[in-house]
Amino acid sequence: MPAQVPFDTIPELFTHLVDHYRGQDRTVMRYKDKDTKQWTGFSWETLEQRVQAMAGYLHQQGIQPGDRVAILSENRPEWAITDLATQLIGGVNVSIYTSLPEQKVGYIMRDSGAQLLVVSVPIQRKKAEAIFDACRDLKRVVVMSDLPDNAPTHFSHWDDAMDAGADYWSAHEDTLAPLADAVTPDDTSALIYTSGTTGQPKGVVLTHENFCSNAKAALNRVPFGPDDHHLSFLPLCHSFERTAGYTAVLAAGAKISYAESIEAVSRNLVEESPTVMISVPRLFEKVYNIITKQASDGSVVKEKIFEWAVRTGKKTVQARRNGSPGPLLKAQQNLAHRLVFSKLHEKLGGNLKFAVSGGAALPKKIGLFFQAAGIKIIEGYGLTETAPVLSANPMEAPRYGTVGHVLPGITVAIQRLDDNEIIGRQRGDEYPSDLTTEEGEIIAKGPNMMKKYWRRPEETRAAFDPDGWYHTGDIGRFDDGYLMVTDRIKHMIVSRGGKNIYPGPIEDEFKTQRWFDQVVVIGEGRPFLTALVVPDFETLRMRARDHKIDEETLSDEALLEEPDVRNLFRQAFREYGKKAPAHEKIRNFKLLAEPFTVENGTLTPTMKLKRNVIEERYADEIDAMYAKFER
Repeated sequence: MPAQVPFDTIPELFTHLVDHYRGQDRTVMRYKDKDTKQWTGFSWETLEQRVQAMAGYLHQQGIQPGDRVAILSENRPEWAITDLATQLIGGVNVSIYTSLPEQKVGYIMRDSGAQLLVVSVPIQRKKAEAIFDACRDLKRVVVMSDLPDNAPTHFSHWDDAMDAGADYWSAHEDTLAPLADAVTPDDTSALIYTSGTTGQPKGVVLTHENFCSNAKAALNRVPFGPDDHHLSFLPLCHSFERTAGYTAVLAAGAKISYAESIEAVSRNLVEESPTVMISVPRLFEKVYNIITKQASDGSVVKEKIFEWAVRTGKKTVQARRNGSPGPLLKAQQNLAHRLVFSKLHEKLGGNLKFAVSGGAALPKKIGLFFQAAGIKIIEGYGLTETAPVLSANPMEAPRYGTVGHVLPGITVAIQRLDDNEIIGRQRGDEYPSDLTTEEGEIIAKGPNMMKKYWRRPEETRAAFDPDGWYHTGDIGRFDDGYLMVTDRIKHMIVSRGGKNIYPGPIEDEFKTQRWFDQVVVIGEGRPFLTALVVPDFETLRMRARDHKIDEETLSDEALLEEPDVRNLFRQAFREYGKKAPAHEKIRNFKLLAEPFTVENGTLTPTMKLKRNVIEERYADEIDAMYAKFER
């Protein structure tokens, strides 16, 4: 569905939407009031007033076009207000993950040269206090939560900043209002720092054209509209949520509700009943594992009903592809919905039209299950450097296990690794194109390609070849016009026998198995593959109770030493090995009690594995897995 207004910059998008909805008292954003505990919202006119007030404050503090304004905050209306205010006067948004420690926050602040920092809750305010003196460009910190009595003089409360800014805008509107018109599509809109699985994060310079062209292209494929309602919970400093869950949703004229927190998402879904959910695969995997676990832990009859419902859902999907389900199948699907799938729909708010998945690969099994349950997941693909969406599955014919068709205005090609020859390409508005099923690196061109890496000219030159193609670092191929992504080139394992192995697809095999929570495949320079496994302890403890094991007296570490528990995983790897090529079999494994998390440094803020960190941290355990075979 096309955008509600024409726009080529974020200020144009905002001002045109405000004018479009002026006088309609139309709600644009909702949030749960921390005092009343009730959901409340405000209109486009109110948003305009608040954005102008913050823009006035920023200008009063000396922010000029091109200057950087940083935000260290969870998703909430103040994040959007600060961003839109920054864009309105030609500034540059620098968003920072709230999960980052103060050292990383300090690095980003110094690298970006941000002059003003807006923070949310006390834990984020304390990071700002700790880094302030080491950030020579930083002049002012605005705090959304209450300030302590001994707050530094260079800290201001949000309400005070807004009051001062509203007065300043009123007095200088003739000077400030034209700044929005002066912003051009080629101007920088944001620095988004990649979370980085190795080394320090890099600032990706994204322009107004990058964001605006990508949002319009996404709306061409994914049917957001003015009647839709999105619950925002993925971090807005992630390019996926910023473009798909913020810019595109606003451009569609839809409404955004901000979740209270990641932990409160399941409750907020029921409370707000959104029509659209944008998420990463991890959430869908967890929902799937919970539902299948409940079914298998019930009676034999309950498990059989669940399996029948899934089969019925899949038959219905296939029948719709071929025309229309017959009366009997329709009746069976209605019964399957009442008995099984209605509970899933209720957990997701009961009003969901479709969901969008991105940020990582969605296991095919997960997509097919949700489709059978009557919830269509539209999987897309892209990178921070591509603002971010390169492709998305068509709403009418998603193919799980792929990332769909290339978006309009973008060209994606496959380049052979050994000789750099382009062996197939697809342009989004000319499908089908010159396609091949041969595998290679995914490269791309289009108006959504980043401008550069901030202050890293050598890395910028390395990212683009002389013909202007951006090199994604991902391996993929086309399959009947659908793009498939295999894994990252840098994740490729080269075994001692010279076999090239991509660990991602192997790890995906176990994500939907009930005993597994996280898996990392190991094997670089080794004679065979092994795996580090974090089990699903909730499931294990339920099974232990069923098998009369006194699990309540056992720590997680002790539970993993139980022979029966180890046999569960040994059997799972054995079953996988029956169908896997010899060089992709998992020959040994190590069960870990501590999960991989952002907090312990083994996951990036976007929930990607830091493989080098994990392999270094568990070097002794990895060596032990190979020791008895290498004597």
